[in-house]
Amino acid sequence: MPPQPQIMVDLQMEQFMPSPDLRSIAKLISQDPGLSGALLKIVNSPQFGLSERIASIQQAVDLLGCDTVINLINAQSIRGELTDEAIVTLNRFWDTAQDVAMACLSLAKRVGFQAPDEAYTLGLFHNCGIPLMIKRFPGYMTVLEEAYASANGERRVVDTENRLLNTNHAVVGYFTAKSWNLPLHLCEAIASHHNVLAILGDEAADGRLKMLLAILKMAEHVCESHRVLGNQTEDHEWLSIESLVLEYVGFSEYDFQIFKESVHDLGIA
Repeated sequence: MPPQPQIMVDLQMEQFMPSPDLRSIAKLISQDPGLSGALLKIVNSPQFGLSERIASIQQAVDLLGCDTVINLINAQSIRGELTDEAIVTLNRFWDTAQDVAMACLSLAKRVGFQAPDEAYTLGLFHNCGIPLMIKRFPGYMTVLEEAYASANGERRVVDTENRLLNTNHAVVGYFTAKSWNLPLHLCEAIASHHNVLAILGDEAADGRLKMLLAILKMAEHVCESHRVLGNQTEDHEWLSIESLVLEYVGFSEYDFQIFKESVHDLGIA
């Protein structure tokens, strides 16, 4: 997945400082899904020998150390050359990824979720299949806009993609996340993020998965992914899941409205 050009510029400047700051580097990397994925793939690989997979970018940077992280950045820079047209298209993806990740982090803390770093990582990576779909299918964004337009309680966003392309960005994102060695429950959340109605209604579904998905859908709505990615004035998907999601996290409509206002005041979305 290509890294965001401006993030690469900022990282190049940081690494040429006399004493590169790992915290600053980690903060920049955590804003880009491609760089974050490459970093987590290394640190979660069997060769690194961790007892459990991690989802925290800061923790991954600390474990790998400055030299390894800088080498990774340089390698990604070589792969990241994009045409101007591709950059314009991908800006819609990059913008939502960062905003949704920050909103997920804020929401996770607000509802008392015990692993806010995981919520941030899910927000950053939930649509990681989109750049690969753009690369594989010319005109993919038109298909995605149609998918958002037709989403409702009976038809999911991914149903339109499946019908027209025989695959969808959630499935592609799942396999991408697996290749990055993300924790499996995060991979499952990526695969299921347009199937929330069924999962929240399933008493046997994992509680952590339900909470991650509820946080994600709230964050997507707050950040207006339906406008940025779907080019829709109405969030049709949210209308079909709103009551179920708010009930699951214990929010009233008033609570959620106050949260939306606080997110906008912070400039996250």
